[in-house]
Amino acid sequence: MIRLSFHGAALGVTGSCFALDTGRSRILVDCGLFQGSKTEKELNYRDFPFDPRSIQAVLLTHAHIDHSGLLPRLAREGFSGPIHATAATVDLCSVMLPDSGHIQEMEVEQLNRRNARRGKAAAVEPIYTAQDAVACQRLFRPAAFGTWIQAAPDIRARYWNAGHLLGSASVEVEVTQDAVATRLLFSGDLGPANKLLQNEPEGPAGLDYVICEATYGDTDRQDATPQARRALLRAEVGAAARQGGALLVPSFAVERTQELLVDLVGLMEAGEVPQAPVFIDSPLATRASAVFEAHAADGANGEALLRALRSPHVRFTETVDESKGIARMRGFHIVIAASGMCEAGRIRHHLKEWLWRDRATVLLVGYQAQGTLGRILLDGATRVRIQGEEIDVRARIRSLDLYSGHADGPELAAWLDARRPIRRALFLVHGEEAAISGLRSRAAGLLDPDRIVVPGLDAAFSLTADGAAPIAPDRPGRIRPKQVARLDWHNDLSRLLLDIGDAVRDAADERGRQTIIRRLRRALDDE
Repeated sequence: MIRLSFHGAALGVTGSCFALDTGRSRILVDCGLFQGSKTEKELNYRDFPFDPRSIQAVLLTHAHIDHSGLLPRLAREGFSGPIHATAATVDLCSVMLPDSGHIQEMEVEQLNRRNARRGKAAAVEPIYTAQDAVACQRLFRPAAFGTWIQAAPDIRARYWNAGHLLGSASVEVEVTQDAVATRLLFSGDLGPANKLLQNEPEGPAGLDYVICEATYGDTDRQDATPQARRALLRAEVGAAARQGGALLVPSFAVERTQELLVDLVGLMEAGEVPQAPVFIDSPLATRASAVFEAHAADGANGEALLRALRSPHVRFTETVDESKGIARMRGFHIVIAASGMCEAGRIRHHLKEWLWRDRATVLLVGYQAQGTLGRILLDGATRVRIQGEEIDVRARIRSLDLYSGHADGPELAAWLDARRPIRRALFLVHGEEAAISGLRSRAAGLLDPDRIVVPGLDAAFSLTADGAAPIAPDRPGRIRPKQVARLDWHNDLSRLLLDIGDAVRDAADERGRQTIIRRLRRALDDE
């Protein structure tokens, strides 16, 4: 029997992790960090739903942290097999995973200081450290596109360009039992058409099972051409420049930052937007840009990338002091900083500095998962909490989705069409409910709707000659399905605290404020 389990990216877009168990071998496809609400992020601290020592190999689709970010913890807890990935993914992970460990160490240190001031004695430990991430690197094995590798005695795999990120891949897996081969294809994250630095996705046809991402399964991007993308960016930069303040761009340090640089520098050189300093305030983006420079010949528009990286308008900041110095800038300037969903990193400090100013613009250029600060801003919040501090939102909040690294609904459907026949089942993963539903409707025209499966977190299936059969869980789910890709009690509490502050401040006089406070105390006492 072949058992396929979904331990992440199930009705959500983070924590990608799929376990394939043949009875003789057990491998993982991806082992990513959960992002989003605090309820989901707490999964990063919980026990894995499998024994890391039992895993013989990992097939990694690409370097993004929601696909690779728990590999150091997996290794620290006993996994010692190879991590197969393309050469560019190996190079990116060598900078991204230690950076992830450093961020976790830094944020836990800040949290422990805050807790100590509040009288909380128990210290929180990081999920893993930068040193854990460095130690994990010895397990990586570079794999060439199109070449079969033996992942386990009865499992072989080969990589296909996914067009999503430097080195990104779809992974074809072949399991052989009793001289019968079962072919699976894990899409990984698929890039859109007209991706600036990557070629279009590829893949084999005639598969038994396909596991396909659905991030934008319900979205149809109209006129998503390079010309349209640059025209929209030109308009956003021009409007921000007229405001005379900062243009803050929360951006993933890897690929999104480099794509933005190519278009920004091109527009400045052509005189289509004002020339202004562009700060890349991310040590990770700096190191990742060096990897992109080394692999410039591997993708599309390599010469434009090299020109942008070497532009006199672009300034890379490394140290904390350099980052703080940006706050002293006056006039129009652009700051590109991680993280792309505003959940960590230096962008949060820039948001604290600028969100309350009406001269500032925040331009969101990627997917914002439910429960993240980026999504809360995108949804129109007028006040937010950042590191325990209340901040009014007076800056212009804008969104430009044409830099997304993900294919839209029609592109996903076209990719699936090219994979046909899909003989046994299609699993839809890596999408929130609306996106999954959208792609399911599109895919229903390509194969029998009864063969389209939407797994929940930690769901498992037996892959048979007749299709996918659900397996009853052998342990309770780590969280309830309705807690995935949803606002949680932490988000509700933050909103409540903001609303209480507003109500007390807006009360007509001292008596009105005391009345509000008494009512709140009575409500707490009633509980």
